[in-house]
Amino acid sequence: MGGERQHYYGKHGTPQKYDPTFKGPIYHRGCTDVICCVFLLLAIVGYVAVGIIAWTHGDPRKVIYPTDSRGEFCGQKGTKNANKSYLFYFNIVKCASPLVLLEFQCPTPQICVEKCPNRYLTYLKAHGTQEFEYYKQFCVPGFKQNKAVTEVLRDGDCPAVLIPSKPLVQRCFPAIHAHKGVLMVGNETSYEDGHGFRKNITDLVEGAKKANGILEARHLAMRIFEDYTVSWYWIIIGLVIAMVLSLLFIILLRFLAGIMVWVMIVMVILVLGYGIFHCYMEYSRLRGEAGSDISLVDLGFQTDLRVYLHLRQTWMAFMIILSILEVIIILLLIFLRKRILIAIALIKEASRAVGYVMCSMLYPLVTFLLLCLCIAYWASTAIFLSTSNEAVYKIFSDTDCQAVGKTCNPENFSSSSEFHLCPGAHCQFAFYGGESTYHRALLGLQIFNAFMFFWLANFVLALGQVTLAGAFASYYWALKKPDDLPAFPLFSAFGRALRWGPRYHTGSLAFGSLLLAIVQIIRVMLEYLDQRLKAAENKFAKFLMTCLKCCFWCLEKFIKFLNRNAYIMIAIYGTNFCTSARNAFFLLMRNIIRVAVLDKVTDFLFLLGKLLIVGSVGILAFFFFTHRIRIVQDTAPPLNYYWVPILTVIVGSYLIAHGFFSVYGMCVDTLFLCFCEDLERNDGSQERPYFMSPELRDILLKGSAEEGKRAEVEE
Repeated sequence: MGGERQHYYGKHGTPQKYDPTFKGPIYHRGCTDVICCVFLLLAIVGYVAVGIIAWTHGDPRKVIYPTDSRGEFCGQKGTKNANKSYLFYFNIVKCASPLVLLEFQCPTPQICVEKCPNRYLTYLKAHGTQEFEYYKQFCVPGFKQNKAVTEVLRDGDCPAVLIPSKPLVQRCFPAIHAHKGVLMVGNETSYEDGHGFRKNITDLVEGAKKANGILEARHLAMRIFEDYTVSWYWIIIGLVIAMVLSLLFIILLRFLAGIMVWVMIVMVILVLGYGIFHCYMEYSRLRGEAGSDISLVDLGFQTDLRVYLHLRQTWMAFMIILSILEVIIILLLIFLRKRILIAIALIKEASRAVGYVMCSMLYPLVTFLLLCLCIAYWASTAIFLSTSNEAVYKIFSDTDCQAVGKTCNPENFSSSSEFHLCPGAHCQFAFYGGESTYHRALLGLQIFNAFMFFWLANFVLALGQVTLAGAFASYYWALKKPDDLPAFPLFSAFGRALRWGPRYHTGSLAFGSLLLAIVQIIRVMLEYLDQRLKAAENKFAKFLMTCLKCCFWCLEKFIKFLNRNAYIMIAIYGTNFCTSARNAFFLLMRNIIRVAVLDKVTDFLFLLGKLLIVGSVGILAFFFFTHRIRIVQDTAPPLNYYWVPILTVIVGSYLIAHGFFSVYGMCVDTLFLCFCEDLERNDGSQERPYFMSPELRDILLKGSAEEGKRAEVEE
């Protein structure tokens, strides 16, 4: 038996030995992982340089305003197009060309106009009449009536025909509507093309679809933005409610940990049970209603989620999902009931630790502000990089010509050889791009921008974890609690992180966050490749991509787990990242049973707490924004998509609850790691007393497995 123990410990490192001088986090430290610290500083300098270059060349107006054929913005203040907010297409039918999908630009002249046309009118009919003044506002700027009709239409100076249109996302699209199943524009089912021929409205529909197809995402974004502008106040109120509930829950957990955990478990079961009941009632109510039996597959994707709520299949799917969750949670509670009692004891001890370090509850705000700074810098740099291209002009023509698609200069195109080679061709704005070294490097700069965001965000999280771990480790290794605690444990730990961090351990934190950032950027690239390969029919490629995504997902989870425990060891011992990670990993492996059935049970309980808060706030938001609360029925704002504020409140509530519970989670992980090491260092005798509290010792050392472990440590 002794040989087996020796082999076990040899395989997973050597247990810590008793050290009478060890009293918790040490104060005499040395520099660790200096090379990674230097790399981080150089990367930050490069990141700042990329931001400066992007801000110098970028122009966010390219995203906000539509652009005419000359690359000028429509509706921008301070320009000649300030009063011309809408983009008008000379021939919307040409937008049905495949070129639209390749270069996101319709091969027809486009100009900025004050308002969209509201009548049928052809150039042939308007020429030489009083209506020509109205028609001329839809011709190219500076147009003079000194050409023949055929020359004007050939050179693209004016559109051949005006069609009643309506503005959509600052673009003029034909005002197509259906009357008794017949497509019409105005009161007509056909239109003159300006060349003496009549065409069917369906030609306009196809062109409008292609032109509108490249704008649907932007249109959806604009409608979502409109919803935010009218509901942001209520979203903030919902997030404040989530914050108050989280804080109240944490405070009650401090004084009533055992009761609150069981209340939380019961409430989660009841909330899920109510959800199942509500889904069943809606499913029964829709029986026999017209259109309620349409399948989700036949309906397809709809931006208005209210459509799905009128389908019985939707409520059946919700009911099945909630039922599965309910059964899983109940089964876990049955099989883990004994371990839940032990986890509650660990949470009680964590509550006492948090009670002595109450400032730790405010530290997530520091992490939140630093993360907001990282997100703001990344987002602004990404926008400026994406808009730092130059206007590229290309030759467009209806005829088959060798010069089509080549770059051109609109200033001298009429006198160029390409113009004489391709009569009727136009030199117009195609897209934003460039041929310089900088423009060719834009994709690489965007990847570097994303990579640095992951690195800095993970570094901020690592700094928070080290700070909290240092504070809670000081609590655990205080023999007489709270007498032996520092005056301000959190500020002492934060001071150590700031004083020792940049001076000693920035490299270690940078090393751990670098490993995580590399895996995360690879996962982003895999997602991008997966989207590109979706249309491929190669099953092996799809299988390989799925395997790679799964492997890197598992690798990211493992690195996060390893980093978290390595940071705890860094906070206690001040060793480098690799040494800390190895010692933490071996310590956990020597206590693998406790890790599997105890530490993860507390994570499960905290997850239930977060789900309870998110579920409560989410249900309240759903009833409010769908006008189902009679008291405030008229207060809720009208929305395009009511799911926009609801999802925002749900996601925000989860992040807020996760921020508060992350303090408890870090406290539990730190206490658990210290507890495992305490068992190895000490035996509970007067000469080698345990540092754990009597309450924690009584429940964690119950059972034969724990007693056997104590015997191994004593030997």
